[in-house]
Amino acid sequence: MLGAKYLFVARQRAVSSRAISSLSSNPSIKVVKSPKAPFTNYLSYLDKEPPNEHLVIGTTTQLPPTPQSFSENREFVKILDEVVSEYGHQDEDLINQARAFASPGGFNLGSGGVFFPQKRPDRSGSRKQGARGAAGGDGAGGASAQGGAGGGGRGGYVHLSDRRNPPDFGRIAWPEDILGSVEVDDAGTIIGKVQPSGTYRILTNEGILGLSPFLQGKLVERLKQEAAKRE
Repeated sequence: MLGAKYLFVARQRAVSSRAISSLSSNPSIKVVKSPKAPFTNYLSYLDKEPPNEHLVIGTTTQLPPTPQSFSENREFVKILDEVVSEYGHQDEDLINQARAFASPGGFNLGSGGVFFPQKRPDRSGSRKQGARGAAGGDGAGGASAQGGAGGGGRGGYVHLSDRRNPPDFGRIAWPEDILGSVEVDDAGTIIGKVQPSGTYRILTNEGILGLSPFLQGKLVERLKQEAAKRE
């Protein structure tokens, strides 16, 4: 009788462990099979089974997930935006971009940031319209767009971007890869907090959630806090 009970518990643990796996392209993201729909998988930063549907990244009917098979969770997007707004200005990627802005030749930046002296970034352009133009927003770049080397004595804006698809040197990241933007002064000091872009996509053909370790850590921390509130 004891042996049968042990086998039952062991079998239950085996089933549970098989129900949770990780994405090969991003091991930090867990794949949890839906108990309601056999062909649906939850994607989550939390390894809880069954997952809290309010805190999952989204669902996919295909593995690996594609933009066509993936449906994002709007509640997760809201939490992500809040984390970006609260902690984005502390992200090392953004800090380095702000420093580069104030350095000689700072207008040539290839890690997702682009500088717009004294104006907001224009996110209305599409890929066909050169949304990934050179620094300065008009595709010209160079010191003329920045008022001289670096910021040229003027402030501007830099982007906090996803790491999954770094743009070419001196180019703007695709709008779908931009998490948000923030103002910097002529000394490269970040002013205020990051404003979410509203154009960021969790999953593209280039990957899913290529956040920096710092930002991902803050996001997971926030998700765990939210999970504790809902228990």
